[in-house]
Amino acid sequence: MKKYDEVKVVAEDECVEEAKNAFLSVALIIGILTIIIGICVAVYKYLTPDYLDDFDDYDDDFDDSFFDEEDSVAEAKEDK
Repeated sequence: MKKYDEVKVVAEDECVEEAKNAFLSVALIIGILTIIIGICVAVYKYLTPDYLDDFDDYDDDFDDSFFDEEDSVAEAKEDK
């Protein structure tokens, strides 16, 4: 009976080791993919141009005059 108990303990230890190895392998793959994706995002953000700089000197005169016209039209309708 003693040999059976030893074999059972050894088999359980091997199963635990295989599960640990599988978990570590999956965690390692996920970690590597996360690092690669992070590097790709950083490079993409660094290399893409910033289009918001083109609109810094934009003047909104058109929008202001548009709203002024709406106000004058509304006032004209109220006067009638």
